[in-house]
Amino acid sequence: MNNHFKENASEIKLKSGYSMPIIGLGTWQLKGRECVETVKTAYQLGYRHFDTAISYDNEEDVGEALKGVDRESIFITSKVPPINLNHEDVINSCRQSLEKLKTDYLDLLLIHWPNDEISIKNTFSAFKKLMDEKKIRSFGVSNYTIERLETELPVANNIGLVISANQVEYHPGLNQEDLLDYCINKDIALVAYSPLGRGDILAESVLGEIGQKYSKTKAQVSLRWLTQKGIVAIPKSSSKQHLQENLDIFDFSLTDEEIELIDDLGNSQRLINPELF
Repeated sequence: MNNHFKENASEIKLKSGYSMPIIGLGTWQLKGRECVETVKTAYQLGYRHFDTAISYDNEEDVGEALKGVDRESIFITSKVPPINLNHEDVINSCRQSLEKLKTDYLDLLLIHWPNDEISIKNTFSAFKKLMDEKKIRSFGVSNYTIERLETELPVANNIGLVISANQVEYHPGLNQEDLLDYCINKDIALVAYSPLGRGDILAESVLGEIGQKYSKTKAQVSLRWLTQKGIVAIPKSSSKQHLQENLDIFDFSLTDEEIELIDDLGNSQRLINPELF
């Protein structure tokens, strides 16, 4: 099943009922003054979705950059590392993230990586508590395969915890169509990290050929491909030009044939193997 979004939707509705901007800023490897200035610039350009994590060690920087903006106008995602998935550790991790980000709530809090050594029911109960206390608006997972979702969704359902998102590596060199279809069927938003394959996919000539038709860069074609499939993309950039280009993808639409050409680039260029974690 392909879920090609033809309309220029700038956000998607999560299962939790909240809306998430379909383009966000990934902040992995951004730290200190560079992180603060990049997030500030992104906000000024129109970004309203900012993705961070405890393990990125930059939540304070993101919080500093967003200080004073209308909180309801922005969407902040953070992530709990696998070593912190015991019940009390999840609660404490969230509290620390809120303090560093200078906010009363997170729009989305994810399990960054699964941890088979900790009871998932124990973990999920903590996230349920955070949702009930309105410390987080939506809950999700990251680096989850279909098999893991199949195993853990019933556990979440049994305690009334809604899994709204799954953040995974997804780009034209890693077209995880089966995972996308599964998440669509379960009403779980798929969020693409490394949506440009850390630059590797920009070597693909088909992206350049399609880009010439629309006067767009290979990166813009890649991001448009993702969003037309209903996938949220969180590219990282510290360049103002690239930040702007990553936003300027809603004034053209790829044809079904062009989407299929990009689909056919394959599913083998994986940068990170979730089975190793």
